[in-house]
Amino acid sequence: MGFRIQNNIAAMNAQRNLGVADSGLSKSLERLSSGFRINTAKDDAAGLAISQQFRADIASAKVSQRNISEANALLQTAEGAMNSVGDILTRMKELATQAASANAGTDITKVNAEYNTLVLEIDRIADSTKYAGVQLTNGNFTAGNTSTTWAALANIYEVNVTNATAGNYTVAYSATSDGLTLTNAAGTISETRTLTAGAQTVNFGTFGISFKTTGAAVADTVGAALEGANGGTFVVAAGANSKDFQVGYKNDGYSKMGVSIDSITSTALSLATDDISTLAKAQAAMTKIDSAVSALSTSRAEIGSYQNRLAYAASNLATTLENFTAAESVIRDVDMAAEMTSFTKNQILVQAGVSMLAQANMSPQMVMSLFK
Repeated sequence: MGFRIQNNIAAMNAQRNLGVADSGLSKSLERLSSGFRINTAKDDAAGLAISQQFRADIASAKVSQRNISEANALLQTAEGAMNSVGDILTRMKELATQAASANAGTDITKVNAEYNTLVLEIDRIADSTKYAGVQLTNGNFTAGNTSTTWAALANIYEVNVTNATAGNYTVAYSATSDGLTLTNAAGTISETRTLTAGAQTVNFGTFGISFKTTGAAVADTVGAALEGANGGTFVVAAGANSKDFQVGYKNDGYSKMGVSIDSITSTALSLATDDISTLAKAQAAMTKIDSAVSALSTSRAEIGSYQNRLAYAASNLATTLENFTAAESVIRDVDMAAEMTSFTKNQILVQAGVSMLAQANMSPQMVMSLFK
């Protein structure tokens, strides 16, 4: 063999392998100490990008869960007010029944005076019931965007834009593919749905816009009518007091729940002061109060339905959050058992590399024997 002292190739080889093993050992230590497989972008650039989006959606979903809890609290506040008004209506029915009888005599004035204070109390409750400074039960808490663009078109009905984002949408129809396309005002988002002949529900879920067609609908005729209406622009007007609960992690119709809470003022319930000031008025007031009780019960039932929807939304969100977390964990978290195996291997390789480097560095000293 050749003896060289200028370049110790064996030592260089041992040092190179030692560097590889040391790098692997350092990476294993980093992963084992942090618990993450991906600590920097260079570890897995694609995985980092995917998991980062999962992290953002997970954070948003957690906030949506809090939104649902607060939305329930808001609805319970409104229902509490309605419950109080319901008790007042019960008392008003008692007073009306008393005043409607001839035996009330001149005491009807006193009965009417109490009735009047109860009417004022209904209005006070309706106006003072608030959540986070927002009035709930005086008719100001309502949802529902509107659109009249397609209202007069033949074979099209139930155009629903309640939860759609207000603005203008460009409408385009392709007779070749029967595809109806909506594009937002900014031109950044488009969604296409295929029209078919006959009865159909067309749902643009991204925008929260939907409509139905009758059994007599013809795809090309309907598509051309939709595209031609208002110069190909579909207009969604914002409701005067649009109220949405954000119950999802995206900005689309599926992630919002439009809510309207009915007014429970005396005017909305068709009640007024001096309704029982006379026997005849008291008799008529009994019917009016029955109608008010029925209207109030309907309003409370609507709140109950919203609370049920929120419960289902919360359940679905919890499942989504669990699955997103699992997916993010698979991408980003380290498998401790597998990494410990890699750590042990690299630790042994480093120890062996150091030993072999020492041996390689001793090899050139054999040259000295030639000088003896």
